[in-house]
Amino acid sequence: MDYTSKKKKYTLSIIAIIISVFHIMPFYILMTTALKPKGDFSSKWQFPQEVYWANFSEAWERANLGNALWNTTIITFFAAILLIVIGSLAAYPLARRQTKLNKFVFMFFVSIMVIPPLAALVPLYQLVVNIGLMNTRTVAVLNNVASFIPLTIFLYAGFIRSTIPKSLEEAARIDGASTMGIFFRIVFPLLKPVTASILIISCVFIWNDYQFAIFFLQDESVKTMTVALSGFFGENANNLNLVASAAFIAMLPMVVLFLFLQKYFIKGLASGSVKG
Repeated sequence: MDYTSKKKKYTLSIIAIIISVFHIMPFYILMTTALKPKGDFSSKWQFPQEVYWANFSEAWERANLGNALWNTTIITFFAAILLIVIGSLAAYPLARRQTKLNKFVFMFFVSIMVIPPLAALVPLYQLVVNIGLMNTRTVAVLNNVASFIPLTIFLYAGFIRSTIPKSLEEAARIDGASTMGIFFRIVFPLLKPVTASILIISCVFIWNDYQFAIFFLQDESVKTMTVALSGFFGENANNLNLVASAAFIAMLPMVVLFLFLQKYFIKGLASGSVKG
């Protein structure tokens, strides 16, 4: 490696470290605030000398985070499963059969991605009321699936076209495998990177959804984390320690999910966004 390449590598590394520090700073401040007792007005940069864990248990009980966590987990889990199953099954023929109809359908899904979801809020609200799905987890699942299915199909189709060779499917077809058998036995197992990317992107947005949840999930029994936290923040604006503890609990599941799937994330996102 010559001097220029080394210098470029070190420069990029320094830039990456600086960017990482700027992203980590808010989480560090959130953590130090959550671990301090009420009335501790020391610097937000200073780690507490005595950790006050009671903030988490108090925030958990007062904000009813147990119920909200369960609702959000159920909605996110089932929406993610439906997205993976429906999106992959729909993307496979769109990627492999380049007919005029399939090209039109694919471009239709891509064009939907540029429409702001809130543009459909009023008619969607009327529809939900008319079919009796207000204050149900079902409406949240279906709404999130409808919102993210275009992106899911776009990424799956691009990944299949650019990464999975047709020769694998042709060999299996010669051996007598059916189309569904080829998909589930050969194609789908190779979709791990893009599936991980879709899971991270969709789950983070579904977990943090507020704009639709505040309208459709108003009953206490079906409130999600964002709705529960919104009310809790308003009631405890003067107690930043409790607010920070509740926010830390809310973000932890998605951080854990990303840590488990991060090795597939960049590969799947990059492969699924080309040749689409």
